[in-house]
Amino acid sequence: MTDTAIAASALGKRFGRRAAWALRDCTFRLPAGRVCAVVGPNGAGKSTLLALAAGLLGATEGELTVLGATPAEARTRVGYVAQDKPLYPQLTVAETLRMGAGLNPGRWDAATAERIVTAGDLNPGSRVRALSGGQRTRVALALALGKRPELLLLDEPMADLDPLARHDLMGVLMAQAAQHGTTIAMSSHVVAELEDSCDHLLLIGGGRVRLAGEIDDLLAAHTLVATTTDADLAPHTVVESRATGRQLSALIRPAGPLPADWRTDTPSLEELVLGHLRNPEAPALTPAATSTSTSTSTEETVA
Repeated sequence: MTDTAIAASALGKRFGRRAAWALRDCTFRLPAGRVCAVVGPNGAGKSTLLALAAGLLGATEGELTVLGATPAEARTRVGYVAQDKPLYPQLTVAETLRMGAGLNPGRWDAATAERIVTAGDLNPGSRVRALSGGQRTRVALALALGKRPELLLLDEPMADLDPLARHDLMGVLMAQAAQHGTTIAMSSHVVAELEDSCDHLLLIGGGRVRLAGEIDDLLAAHTLVATTTDADLAPHTVVESRATGRQLSALIRPAGPLPADWRTDTPSLEELVLGHLRNPEAPALTPAATSTSTSTSTEETVA
Protein backbone atom coordinates (compact mmCIF):
# COMPACT_ATOMS: atom_id res chain seq x y z
CA MET A 1 0.00 0.00 0.00
CA THR A 2 1.10 3.57 -0.61
CA ASP A 3 0.01 6.87 0.91
CA THR A 4 -0.05 8.48 -2.54
CA ALA A 5 -2.73 7.68 -5.11
CA ILE A 6 -1.41 9.84 -7.97
CA ALA A 7 1.83 11.79 -8.23
CA ALA A 8 2.85 13.87 -11.25
CA SER A 9 6.12 15.66 -11.86
CA ALA A 10 6.50 18.06 -14.81
CA LEU A 11 3.86 15.96 -16.59
CA GLY A 12 3.07 16.93 -20.18
CA LYS A 13 0.97 15.50 -23.00
CA ARG A 14 0.39 16.60 -26.55
CA PHE A 15 -1.07 14.75 -29.50
CA GLY A 16 1.45 15.15 -32.30
CA ARG A 17 4.64 17.17 -32.55
CA ARG A 18 2.93 20.26 -33.92
CA ALA A 19 -0.15 20.10 -31.76
CA ALA A 20 -0.78 22.33 -28.78
CA TRP A 21 -0.02 20.86 -25.37
CA ALA A 22 -3.09 19.31 -23.72
CA LEU A 23 -1.16 19.28 -20.42
CA ARG A 24 2.15 20.93 -19.61
CA ASP A 25 4.43 21.06 -16.59
CA CYS A 26 1.84 19.55 -14.22
CA THR A 27 3.17 18.68 -10.78
CA PHE A 28 0.90 17.57 -7.95
CA ARG A 29 0.24 14.81 -5.43
CA LEU A 30 -3.11 13.25 -4.57
CA PRO A 31 -2.92 11.47 -1.18
CA ALA A 32 -4.58 8.07 -0.92
CA GLY A 33 -8.06 7.92 0.59
CA ARG A 34 -9.18 11.32 -0.68
CA VAL A 35 -12.22 12.24 -2.78
CA CYS A 36 -10.80 14.70 -5.30
CA ALA A 37 -12.70 17.15 -7.49
CA VAL A 38 -10.95 17.66 -10.83
CA VAL A 39 -12.37 20.88 -12.22
CA GLY A 40 -11.67 23.29 -15.05
CA PRO A 41 -13.21 24.65 -18.26
CA ASN A 42 -13.76 22.61 -21.43
CA GLY A 43 -10.45 21.76 -23.07
CA ALA A 44 -8.47 22.37 -19.89
CA GLY A 45 -6.94 18.87 -19.90
CA LYS A 46 -9.09 17.09 -17.30
CA SER A 47 -9.99 14.12 -19.50
CA THR A 48 -6.40 13.82 -20.72
CA LEU A 49 -5.11 13.70 -17.15
CA LEU A 50 -7.58 11.00 -16.11
CA ALA A 51 -6.80 8.92 -19.22
CA LEU A 52 -3.08 9.19 -18.44
CA ALA A 53 -3.70 8.00 -14.88
CA ALA A 54 -5.80 5.13 -16.20
CA GLY A 55 -2.91 4.02 -18.41
CA LEU A 56 -4.82 4.60 -21.64
CA LEU A 57 -2.43 7.33 -22.81
CA GLY A 58 1.31 7.74 -22.48
CA ALA A 59 2.92 10.94 -21.27
CA THR A 60 4.92 13.06 -23.70
CA GLU A 61 7.17 14.35 -20.93
CA GLY A 62 7.56 14.18 -17.18
CA GLU A 63 6.59 11.42 -14.78
CA LEU A 64 3.32 9.99 -13.49
CA THR A 65 2.92 7.32 -10.83
CA VAL A 66 -0.33 5.68 -9.79
CA LEU A 67 -0.52 3.81 -6.48
CA GLY A 68 3.26 3.81 -6.37
CA ALA A 69 3.67 2.21 -9.80
CA THR A 70 3.44 3.14 -13.46
CA PRO A 71 -0.12 3.57 -14.75
CA ALA A 72 0.22 0.36 -16.80
CA GLU A 73 1.40 -1.62 -13.77
CA ALA A 74 -1.42 -0.26 -11.58
CA ARG A 75 -4.20 -0.84 -14.12
CA THR A 76 -5.72 -3.86 -12.35
CA ARG A 77 -6.10 -1.75 -9.18
CA VAL A 78 -7.72 1.22 -10.94
CA GLY A 79 -11.34 1.69 -12.02
CA TYR A 80 -12.06 4.16 -14.82
CA VAL A 81 -15.28 5.50 -16.29
CA ALA A 82 -14.73 7.58 -19.42
CA GLN A 83 -16.98 10.46 -20.39
CA ASP A 84 -18.62 8.53 -23.24
CA LYS A 85 -19.16 5.39 -21.08
CA PRO A 86 -17.89 2.87 -23.68
CA LEU A 87 -19.64 -0.48 -23.34
CA TYR A 88 -20.35 -3.38 -25.68
CA PRO A 89 -23.76 -2.46 -27.15
CA GLN A 90 -24.68 -6.03 -28.14
CA LEU A 91 -24.32 -7.40 -24.60
CA THR A 92 -27.12 -7.45 -22.06
CA VAL A 93 -26.74 -5.88 -18.63
CA ALA A 94 -26.29 -9.31 -17.05
CA GLU A 95 -23.73 -10.35 -19.69
CA THR A 96 -21.81 -7.13 -19.10
CA LEU A 97 -21.54 -7.85 -15.37
CA ARG A 98 -20.50 -11.44 -16.05
CA MET A 99 -17.79 -10.07 -18.34
CA GLY A 100 -16.62 -7.82 -15.50
CA ALA A 101 -16.41 -10.79 -13.17
CA GLY A 102 -14.42 -12.78 -15.74
CA LEU A 103 -11.96 -9.94 -16.30
CA ASN A 104 -11.37 -9.41 -12.58
CA PRO A 105 -10.98 -12.85 -11.00
CA GLY A 106 -10.43 -12.73 -7.27
CA ARG A 107 -11.39 -9.05 -7.05
CA TRP A 108 -14.94 -8.93 -8.35
CA ASP A 109 -17.59 -7.64 -5.93
CA ALA A 110 -20.78 -8.99 -7.48
CA ALA A 111 -23.00 -7.67 -4.68
CA THR A 112 -21.89 -4.06 -5.21
CA ALA A 113 -22.21 -4.25 -9.00
CA GLU A 114 -25.66 -5.81 -8.85
CA ARG A 115 -26.85 -3.35 -6.21
CA ILE A 116 -25.97 -0.37 -8.42
CA VAL A 117 -27.80 -1.90 -11.38
CA THR A 118 -30.82 -2.97 -9.35
CA ALA A 119 -31.21 0.50 -7.81
CA GLY A 120 -31.77 1.85 -11.31
CA ASP A 121 -34.55 -0.67 -12.06
CA LEU A 122 -32.55 -2.04 -14.98
CA ASN A 123 -33.72 -5.23 -16.64
CA PRO A 124 -30.77 -7.65 -16.59
CA GLY A 125 -31.86 -8.91 -20.01
CA SER A 126 -31.84 -5.45 -21.66
CA ARG A 127 -29.13 -4.88 -24.23
CA VAL A 128 -26.77 -1.99 -23.62
CA ARG A 129 -27.68 -0.39 -26.95
CA ALA A 130 -31.29 -0.02 -25.75
CA LEU A 131 -30.37 1.80 -22.54
CA SER A 132 -30.62 5.53 -21.94
CA GLY A 133 -27.53 7.58 -21.22
CA GLY A 134 -28.22 7.55 -17.50
CA GLN A 135 -28.75 3.79 -17.51
CA ARG A 136 -25.48 3.22 -19.34
CA THR A 137 -23.79 5.35 -16.68
CA ARG A 138 -25.13 3.00 -14.02
CA VAL A 139 -23.79 -0.04 -15.83
CA ALA A 140 -20.39 1.61 -16.35
CA LEU A 141 -20.18 2.53 -12.66
CA ALA A 142 -21.24 -0.98 -11.69
CA LEU A 143 -18.35 -2.37 -13.74
CA ALA A 144 -15.87 0.08 -12.24
CA LEU A 145 -16.96 -0.41 -8.62
CA GLY A 146 -17.43 -4.15 -9.01
CA LYS A 147 -13.70 -4.28 -9.66
CA ARG A 148 -13.26 -2.93 -6.11
CA PRO A 149 -10.55 -0.51 -7.20
CA GLU A 150 -8.09 1.21 -4.92
CA LEU A 151 -8.34 4.27 -7.18
CA LEU A 152 -11.52 5.23 -9.05
CA LEU A 153 -11.24 7.72 -11.93
CA LEU A 154 -14.50 9.26 -13.12
CA ASP A 155 -14.73 11.62 -16.10
CA GLU A 156 -17.95 13.66 -15.82
CA PRO A 157 -19.76 10.64 -14.34
CA MET A 158 -23.01 12.42 -13.46
CA ALA A 159 -23.47 14.51 -16.61
CA ASP A 160 -26.38 12.49 -18.02
CA LEU A 161 -28.13 11.63 -14.76
CA ASP A 162 -31.25 13.25 -13.35
CA PRO A 163 -30.87 14.95 -9.93
CA LEU A 164 -32.30 11.99 -7.99
CA ALA A 165 -30.03 9.44 -9.69
CA ARG A 166 -27.08 11.80 -9.25
CA HIS A 167 -27.73 12.04 -5.52
CA ASP A 168 -28.15 8.27 -5.24
CA LEU A 169 -24.94 7.42 -7.07
CA MET A 170 -22.96 10.09 -5.23
CA GLY A 171 -24.05 8.35 -2.04
CA VAL A 172 -22.80 5.04 -3.44
CA LEU A 173 -19.42 6.61 -4.22
CA MET A 174 -19.09 8.15 -0.76
CA ALA A 175 -19.99 4.82 0.85
CA GLN A 176 -17.33 3.11 -1.27
CA ALA A 177 -14.73 5.64 -0.17
CA ALA A 178 -15.69 5.30 3.50
CA GLN A 179 -15.98 1.51 3.57
CA HIS A 180 -12.98 0.53 1.48
CA GLY A 181 -10.75 3.61 1.63
CA THR A 182 -11.09 4.02 -2.12
CA THR A 183 -9.45 7.13 -3.57
CA ILE A 184 -11.81 8.86 -5.99
CA ALA A 185 -10.90 11.50 -8.56
CA MET A 186 -13.87 12.84 -10.48
CA SER A 187 -14.16 15.64 -12.98
CA SER A 188 -17.28 17.78 -13.18
CA HIS A 189 -18.48 21.14 -14.45
CA VAL A 190 -20.94 21.48 -11.58
CA VAL A 191 -18.65 22.65 -8.79
CA ALA A 192 -21.48 23.15 -6.28
CA GLU A 193 -22.42 19.45 -6.33
CA LEU A 194 -18.85 18.48 -5.40
CA GLU A 195 -18.45 20.84 -2.45
CA ASP A 196 -20.15 18.57 0.10
CA SER A 197 -18.56 15.37 -1.22
CA CYS A 198 -14.94 16.16 -2.01
CA ASP A 199 -12.09 16.97 0.36
CA HIS A 200 -9.35 17.58 -2.22
CA LEU A 201 -9.21 19.88 -5.25
CA LEU A 202 -7.30 19.81 -8.50
CA LEU A 203 -8.05 22.85 -10.67
CA ILE A 204 -6.70 22.69 -14.21
CA GLY A 205 -6.69 25.62 -16.59
CA GLY A 206 -4.94 25.94 -19.94
CA GLY A 207 -3.33 22.52 -19.49
CA ARG A 208 -1.65 23.50 -16.20
CA VAL A 209 -2.42 22.87 -12.54
CA ARG A 210 -3.70 26.09 -10.99
CA LEU A 211 -4.80 24.88 -7.55
CA ALA A 212 -4.05 21.60 -5.79
CA GLY A 213 -4.52 20.56 -2.21
CA GLU A 214 -6.98 19.95 0.59
CA ILE A 215 -10.09 22.03 -0.02
CA ASP A 216 -10.20 23.35 3.56
CA ASP A 217 -6.57 24.51 3.28
CA LEU A 218 -7.16 26.21 -0.06
CA LEU A 219 -10.26 28.01 1.19
CA ALA A 220 -8.44 29.11 4.34
CA ALA A 221 -5.63 30.55 2.21
CA HIS A 222 -8.05 32.88 0.38
CA THR A 223 -10.26 35.72 1.55
CA LEU A 224 -13.08 37.64 -0.08
CA VAL A 225 -12.77 41.35 0.66
CA ALA A 226 -14.99 44.33 0.00
CA THR A 227 -13.65 47.86 0.31
CA THR A 228 -13.47 51.16 -1.57
CA THR A 229 -11.84 51.48 -4.97
CA ASP A 230 -9.03 53.62 -3.58
CA ALA A 231 -7.89 50.83 -1.24
CA ASP A 232 -4.41 49.42 -1.82
CA LEU A 233 -4.52 45.63 -2.18
CA ALA A 234 -0.72 45.35 -2.10
CA PRO A 235 1.16 43.41 -0.82
CA HIS A 236 -1.57 40.76 -0.92
CA THR A 237 -1.79 38.30 -3.83
CA VAL A 238 -4.83 39.33 -5.87
CA VAL A 239 -6.59 36.46 -7.63
CA GLU A 240 -9.44 38.56 -8.98
CA SER A 241 -10.82 42.04 -8.37
CA ARG A 242 -13.85 43.91 -9.68
CA ALA A 243 -14.96 47.48 -9.16
CA THR A 244 -18.57 48.66 -9.15
CA GLY A 245 -18.87 52.37 -8.64
CA ARG A 246 -16.84 53.10 -5.49
CA GLN A 247 -17.04 49.49 -4.30
CA LEU A 248 -14.12 47.11 -4.82
CA SER A 249 -14.60 43.35 -4.41
CA ALA A 250 -11.63 41.01 -4.57
CA LEU A 251 -10.50 37.46 -3.96
CA ILE A 252 -7.05 37.61 -2.40
CA ARG A 253 -4.45 35.53 -0.61
CA PRO A 254 -3.57 37.72 2.38
CA ALA A 255 0.10 38.34 3.12
CA GLY A 256 -0.65 39.65 6.59
CA PRO A 257 -3.34 41.38 8.68
CA LEU A 258 -6.09 43.16 6.74
CA PRO A 259 -7.37 46.67 7.52
CA ALA A 260 -10.18 46.71 10.06
CA ASP A 261 -12.51 48.65 7.75
CA TRP A 262 -12.39 45.95 5.04
CA ARG A 263 -15.33 43.56 5.01
CA THR A 264 -14.04 40.00 4.77
CA ASP A 265 -15.50 36.55 4.22
CA THR A 266 -14.32 33.02 3.46
CA PRO A 267 -15.04 32.05 -0.17
CA SER A 268 -17.11 29.04 -1.12
CA LEU A 269 -15.49 26.38 -3.29
CA GLU A 270 -17.38 27.72 -6.30
CA GLU A 271 -16.23 31.29 -5.62
CA LEU A 272 -12.65 30.08 -5.28
CA VAL A 273 -12.73 28.14 -8.54
CA LEU A 274 -14.50 30.87 -10.51
CA GLY A 275 -12.08 33.50 -9.25
CA HIS A 276 -9.10 31.55 -10.55
CA LEU A 277 -10.81 30.69 -13.83
CA ARG A 278 -11.73 34.32 -14.49
CA ASN A 279 -8.09 35.32 -14.13
CA PRO A 280 -5.84 32.74 -15.81
CA GLU A 281 -2.81 34.84 -14.85
CA ALA A 282 -3.45 34.48 -11.12
CA PRO A 283 -0.45 32.85 -9.37
CA ALA A 284 -0.87 29.12 -8.86
CA LEU A 285 -1.22 27.64 -5.40
CA THR A 286 -0.05 24.03 -5.29
CA PRO A 287 2.23 21.80 -3.21
CA ALA A 288 4.43 21.77 -6.31
CA ALA A 289 5.69 25.22 -5.38
CA THR A 290 9.24 25.38 -4.15
CA SER A 291 9.69 24.18 -0.60
CA THR A 292 11.48 27.41 0.29
CA SER A 293 8.61 29.66 -0.81
CA THR A 294 7.20 32.04 1.78
CA SER A 295 3.66 33.20 2.39
CA THR A 296 4.31 36.29 0.28
CA SER A 297 5.71 34.52 -2.77
CA THR A 298 3.65 34.06 -5.88
CA GLU A 299 3.89 30.28 -5.62
CA GLU A 300 2.98 29.15 -2.14
CA THR A 301 3.00 25.81 -0.43
CA VAL A 302 -0.22 24.49 1.07
CA ALA A 303 0.34 22.45 4.21
